[in-house]
Amino acid sequence: MPVPTTVQHEKNIWVAAGDGDIERVRELIEVHSISPNVPDPNTYTPMHAAASYGHLDVLEYLISRGGNVNVTDEDGDTPLYVVENVRTAQFLVEHGAVVNRQNAEGISPAQHLEDEEFPDVAAYLRSVEGPTATAGGANPATTSAPEQPSQHAQNVASENLTSSLLQSVQAVMQRAEAEGREASDDELRQIVSRAVIEGVVTGYGMSEQAAQDAHQQRDGDDAKRPRTEGG
Repeated sequence: MPVPTTVQHEKNIWVAAGDGDIERVRELIEVHSISPNVPDPNTYTPMHAAASYGHLDVLEYLISRGGNVNVTDEDGDTPLYVVENVRTAQFLVEHGAVVNRQNAEGISPAQHLEDEEFPDVAAYLRSVEGPTATAGGANPATTSAPEQPSQHAQNVASENLTSSLLQSVQAVMQRAEAEGREASDDELRQIVSRAVIEGVVTGYGMSEQAAQDAHQQRDGDDAKRPRTEGG
């Protein structure tokens, strides 16, 4: 009988979570009583690993077993700092991930992801950010609410995005028909995902423009305001 020359090491929980191996993750948690928030030598947790690779099923299971969506590593980074797509970011936010926070370097998740060249995810996070205290200690209660684009502008943007989505779907259907097949679910999902990202980015850009317009309007009103007596 041949003697094996190598030993097959089973996956640890961080590798299993990053690989999306939910059966191994379940075994380690339920049989070996490993915490979903346990840090590796670099303080990286299974929550971070699953979020980084976008394994929503693993994240959902970890959360059901006590996984903390706001668990931090030694740099103060939560799982939200390591996501690479809008879908995973949305999942974390819907499950309580804090968007308005800073890590040990004073950087927010949106700033970090923009630096890591995930502008669509950064745009989504900024679209759901609320007022927060600044480094100088500004009171959130005195922070004005973000300006919103006009209803007309929102309607026009919605019509444009819908038209673009329908055109993309029609193009895929026509191409599939020409190739003698049906359009795959994956092709259609990709189109919808792109449309969602475009909608998020467009909405963020409209909000930014609305804020600039409102600021300019306020400046103009201040310039026109007459001085009061004794001023």
